[in-house]
Amino acid sequence: MMPEGGLLDTHLANLAAALVPYRGCEAQLARWGAELAHRLAAGGRLLVAGNGGSAAEAQHLTAELVGKLRHDRQPLSAIALHAETSAVTAIANDYGYADVYARQVRAHGRPGDILLLLSTSGASANLLAAAHAGRDAGLTTWALTGPAPNPLADACADALAVASPDSQVVQELHLVTSHLLCEYLEQELPAALAASTPPAPADRTPSGPVRAGVEVVLDGGTGQQVDA
Repeated sequence: MMPEGGLLDTHLANLAAALVPYRGCEAQLARWGAELAHRLAAGGRLLVAGNGGSAAEAQHLTAELVGKLRHDRQPLSAIALHAETSAVTAIANDYGYADVYARQVRAHGRPGDILLLLSTSGASANLLAAAHAGRDAGLTTWALTGPAPNPLADACADALAVASPDSQVVQELHLVTSHLLCEYLEQELPAALAASTPPAPADRTPSGPVRAGVEVVLDGGTGQQVDA
């Protein structure tokens, strides 16, 4: 029989081991958060997807963006593709499960949007298809995965790979990643909103006297104008 606390100690030991290399991700997290802030402030959209527990982590992130993390702010456009249950089941039924996200990416994604795909294995066929569809449609593709190298990390423009063989630990640090992305985004958002605000129109007030009413030009050879 495993001694009391054995499961907890093992789990925490695995988490602690993964935290050491994860600390090296700070610069990447800050960069991703700032880029998200500028893309979303400019009217772009974040599309996210995952399977199973990774789907739950992805939807947690969209909830924080459409809602808020800490402080009140404007809502930001983020869609969890797996949450579109009617679309997912229709696409899976008509085209196969491997296309459930790729088809939605082609439908919703626009150049300049960001596609974030979450997978502990980095080998899910439907996420790989989505990554290829996103790249072809001009989206920026990011991956949150388990240990690299893996196919999904290779298929995306950028990836944050959690160095742990334990899928539970990978998902837990993906949740930490979601919270930190929102922290960095909200830190950068005021500057991003200011940069995306169009300049005020130039003052077009005429420099000469302003005429009111209707001008009637009497062309009787005198060249005089009479204001009505």
